[in-house]
This record gives sequence, structure tokens and C-alpha cells, in this order.
Amino acid sequence: MVLKILSAGAVKGGVAQLCAAYERSSGCKVEVEFTQVPKMKKRIAAGEIADVLVVTGGAMDEFAASGKIVPPTRALLGRSRVGVVVHKDAVVPDVSDTEAFKRALLAATAVVHNDASSGVYIASLLEKLGLKAWLGDRVIVVNSGAAIITTVAERGPGAIGMGQISEIRVMIDKGVAAKFVAPLPDAIQNVSTYYAAAAATSAMPDAAAALVSALTSDAAKKIFAATGID
Repeated sequence: MVLKILSAGAVKGGVAQLCAAYERSSGCKVEVEFTQVPKMKKRIAAGEIADVLVVTGGAMDEFAASGKIVPPTRALLGRSRVGVVVHKDAVVPDVSDTEAFKRALLAATAVVHNDASSGVYIASLLEKLGLKAWLGDRVIVVNSGAAIITTVAERGPGAIGMGQISEIRVMIDKGVAAKFVAPLPDAIQNVSTYYAAAAATSAMPDAAAALVSALTSDAAKKIFAATGID
């Protein structure tokens, strides 16, 4: 018996730990794939079969409306915030408020974000703050949260990246040459809320519901908190 879970990458640290624990306790193998929420939405809409889905609240609303999940199993997993990351040898920039954040980006040699949900927010934020034209081709868009941190590390001390704090922590723990600066200032912060639910296509609905319960339990919340998900 194998359960397939499709999950947003921002909650990777906690989901991976909890799925491994579920395997040990249940004897049921769990295959986890981490992917961007916009891509997952397209795959599920195209008919891909999974047992458990972990996505942002907005995407889960869409899945519920289109009959892609079992609504009673939907449960809150946690919330993630966007943070700033620089090379490990860089001088830590001041990003304590919006104006300081703007100065830090304008001084950067490269500004990195991804094309997932948080990256879409960052792109709109750069436009809103009037930075897009000033930054020009210094803006680098990559295809994953992990790639934000590796690109900043590769670009050196002048680069600055914005991504989910949980993903930044995972990559730094893996030894990538980067360091976490701080969350985005409160005035421009973006909080993403993540939910888990059993997929309507699951051939093992009871096992899928049990896995969702394991991912969203009080004990799970403590594990997620340690990865930057509250």
C-alpha cells in the first residue's frame, strides 16, 4: 500500500519528517513530491491522481469547489512568511522597514525570487514599490524556493533573495552558503496559509485521512514550528 502526497515546497521540512514518522507507525509507504502550487493545480485539473494534497488556502478552496478533495478531511497545517536571504559572507542589510528594504534591494547586484506563489507576490511587490524598472535585469526569477537560496550563494555577497522562511532554513541547514536576514517588514509581509486534505481520487480514503490527521495534529504543529511554519 502506497500513499501519494503532492505538497507545496514551503512546508517541505515538516511534511518530510511527518511522512517518515507515519510510514514507521502505520507500515504504509508514503511517496511525497514537492512542487509549486500553480503547477500542482494544473496537474490535478488535468486528472492526475493523488491521495493527499498540501497547498495554500486559496488553492484548497479551488480544489474544494471543483470536487478534488474530501471536504471533511481539510485541516490547517500552518502559516509561512517570506524572508530575506543573502550570501553567508555578506554584510547583513537593514530590512527593518519598507524604506530600508527598498534601499537594500537597490544596492544589490542581483535580486532573486521564484515563480511560485510567494514569487508571484514578490514580483507584484517590486512593481508596487516602484523597484521593477530600477532593478531591470538584476531581477532573477528561478523555478523553486531552493533555487532562490542556491542562486544567492552562487552570485556572491552582493545578491539578495526573498523566499519562504521555511525553505531558507532548510537550505541553510543543508550547508548552502547563505544566511537568513529577517522576515519582510510587517507592512509588506505576505503570509501564506497551508492546508492538507485527502484527495477525492484516493483509492485509500481512510489511510489518506489518517495521514492528513498526522500532518495537522498538535504534535505536528511543534515539528512545523521548528521549520519556520507557525
